[in-house]
Amino acid sequence: MLSWDEYTEDLPKPQPEPTLAPEPELQVRAADTAVPAAATEVQATGAQVNSAQIDKANKANKESTAEKPTVLAAAQAAVKALDPAPGLEELEMGAARVMVDDKAMINCRADLNQLVPFKYDWAWQKYLDGCANHWMPQEVNMTADVALWKSNEGLTEDERRIVMRSLGYFSTADSLVANNLVLAIYRLITNPECRQYILRQAFEEAIHTHAYQYCIESLGMDEGEVFNMYRELPSVANKAAWSLKHTKALGDPTFTTGTEENDRELLRNLIAFYVVTEGIFFYCGFSQILSMGRRNKMTGVAEQFQYILRDESMHLNFGIDVINQIKLENPQLWTAEFQQEVAQMILEGTELEIQYARDSMPRGVLGMNAATMEEYLHFIANRRLAQLGLPEQFAGAQNPFPWMSEIMDLRKEKNFFETRVIEYQTGGALSWE
Repeated sequence: MLSWDEYTEDLPKPQPEPTLAPEPELQVRAADTAVPAAATEVQATGAQVNSAQIDKANKANKESTAEKPTVLAAAQAAVKALDPAPGLEELEMGAARVMVDDKAMINCRADLNQLVPFKYDWAWQKYLDGCANHWMPQEVNMTADVALWKSNEGLTEDERRIVMRSLGYFSTADSLVANNLVLAIYRLITNPECRQYILRQAFEEAIHTHAYQYCIESLGMDEGEVFNMYRELPSVANKAAWSLKHTKALGDPTFTTGTEENDRELLRNLIAFYVVTEGIFFYCGFSQILSMGRRNKMTGVAEQFQYILRDESMHLNFGIDVINQIKLENPQLWTAEFQQEVAQMILEGTELEIQYARDSMPRGVLGMNAATMEEYLHFIANRRLAQLGLPEQFAGAQNPFPWMSEIMDLRKEKNFFETRVIEYQTGGALSWE
């Protein structure tokens, strides 16, 4: 057996490593460059120690003894030299307090960090109402829905088609709305109480996306198919594309208001998302699912859609108030030409939703069909036009689903807490131990 004592082959002699002059700022005392005691002991026993390991240990030793005091001193010096003025942008230290008349919906130079005094009490009230209506998807019992969805005889093919189409569109639509709010609208609306509601709305959009995901997961659907439907199914993709088209300009981080053209672009975006996307695109799918719930089918999905519709109704009303306030404060934006453009936007959205209704309901189902849905959407379009002070476009259009008005009217809506399946835990009940 070969032993190391018998191994006589000549080995190449190690070449000495080149010595570099240390940089002036890295020079340390001789004591700092000494090999750590542990390494010295290893060498004393005859073991071979890699020079790179020693260098690494030396470097760590120097950093621990030399750099920490330097970082602390730098931090103390930075705090001492801190100048608060640049962080306040155009505002001056000691500036006068914000007055109500200083506030405006857009292009306001008053301090946005000062919430009060309120100029738009309705915006603050909507924020409080939104907080009072808080809910979470997991609080809805989906047991009956799962059993019905898995049953071969529970739902017709037309009913399954409606559920799939609704979850396919809404699962991404609320994300598109949230992106527009967070990346564009929030920074361009220059009123703090309105911003407060926008923050609440963005959170609610996240809850809605969560709710759709919860329904899809509970029912065991193909998540990839449902979430990607807005890229694959024309009737769904067309609505998403229309909404995204009106996000493009404001999505540019360099976009700013202050000119008539850009102010009108912001107003165009608000109308596209609040009035059309949330005020028209959502209504076919919501009425279909809620009609299913009224027939004791997919009651868990329908319950979540009812809560979402309540939130969306508040979003719509807030958006219309913001739009009309901007019109009031900036009448030069509301030209006859722009009014005609806005009317066309609403009619485009109505036509896209009618196409979606025909695709999702090729036959009559749930006491409705494409023809009655078209009349309903004409009725909705007239309401949106009237809310913006524009003339109605569909003379004599009636609401064939009066029960939808009752669901959307918060004053007539059932007590939200009556249908909860678990006790809601408020902040005051939490234990911090």
